[in-house]
Amino acid sequence: MTSPQQPQPDPAANGTEAQPQPAPGTPPQAPAAPPMPPAAPAVPQAPPAQAAPPAQQPAPEQPAPAAEAGTMMLQAQPAPAPAGEAGTMMLQAQTPGQQPQPAPADRPAPAPAAPPREAGTMMLQAQPMPEPQPLAAHGPGKDAGTMMLQAQPQAPAPAQAPQPYAQVPAAPHAGPAPGAGYVSPIPASPTHLGHALASEWTKIRSVRSTIWTLGVMAVLVLGIGALVATAVSTNESIGATPPLFFGFFGMLLGILCVLPLGVLVVSSEYGTGMIRTTLTACPARGRVLAAKALVFFGLTFVVTTVVTGLVAIMDNALLGDLSRAEVTGAEWLKSTVGVSLYVSFLGLLALAVGSLIRHSAGAITIMIGVVLLPFVLSMFMLTDSLSDLRNFLLGYSIPNQITVMYGSKFPFVDGGPSGWEPLWIVMGIAALALGGAYAVMRQRDV
Repeated sequence: MTSPQQPQPDPAANGTEAQPQPAPGTPPQAPAAPPMPPAAPAVPQAPPAQAAPPAQQPAPEQPAPAAEAGTMMLQAQPAPAPAGEAGTMMLQAQTPGQQPQPAPADRPAPAPAAPPREAGTMMLQAQPMPEPQPLAAHGPGKDAGTMMLQAQPQAPAPAQAPQPYAQVPAAPHAGPAPGAGYVSPIPASPTHLGHALASEWTKIRSVRSTIWTLGVMAVLVLGIGALVATAVSTNESIGATPPLFFGFFGMLLGILCVLPLGVLVVSSEYGTGMIRTTLTACPARGRVLAAKALVFFGLTFVVTTVVTGLVAIMDNALLGDLSRAEVTGAEWLKSTVGVSLYVSFLGLLALAVGSLIRHSAGAITIMIGVVLLPFVLSMFMLTDSLSDLRNFLLGYSIPNQITVMYGSKFPFVDGGPSGWEPLWIVMGIAALALGGAYAVMRQRDV
């Protein structure tokens, strides 16, 4: 950096020869200390830009590529310029034939740099300021210092003509070939009903409602069946009543535990919003409803069959000698497997109602009304004009149908189904309800 009052002439512009280039391998000599610039005069002078007009200076060359090394020297002014004057700061790169400036005695000599291939001159002109601040060197006292910026030597690059403001075209995107889709490294297989069944099984066995409802149902059926059989065994005879009939009392209360579980299988997901996740993972809504129905039906049927089988064995052991009726294999099948199928299909009806209502409390209330309301209403129809309606409600009520499945019948009931007819009735009603739930589930948003 030169003083504004004394501009240094450019050797290349005046035609003077550059200093001889030192031989390769010879260490550079320590440069002599730079002379101290004179003090700034009190009288303002003209800007130094007039001493070297732009027309006489050589055109600045393009900067060297990033792969080339160079040395840049920055010299500080010992004193500030007068207020109100503009100054010129020149930053000149060292030419290949020019010797480096000597460093001060109190500073170590910089490491020799690789000779640059190109030299250039950069000019920085400061704007006039009202109160310019001096740029003091970091050397001791008021002596001027020299700051050197040296680039790291890099591998030489092939010389190319400088192209200012040249835009390099963007490389084409390396995408997949036309017509070729994305191939995931993770092996994928098409989904099917088995995946939905596994998902629903994980849900139903991991919630507390399943354990509570089926557990309470098993306790009620076994406990009440044992208490009734023990109480009846004190009699001398039970007549022609089959001993397996007394399991009805516990199963009538056990149904009230199965119905809420059937409702919660669907309505709980609507209440918590998890049905959105379920239908996102499996958009086939018919498959989701079928998986829920199959998992619930299978679990309920297995648990109910085990419980009714234990109650039947216990009742036959305690009351078999007191009954004149002979228990056949058909009655055993009907009192265990038949009753379990009836209860499971009744639970499917509750599941369909829960899918239609999408509200747990409302669907449970409806199902309790379906089980108990016809029987309760028929008990208040005492007039002769309502006798036909009373017999119909009593005969096709849920309690009477369970009694028929146990091989007996209410003595005050005239008419109604018999044999395996209660099972076919509940199967038909459950199938219609599931069909309606599927149709509504496809048309209605979640």
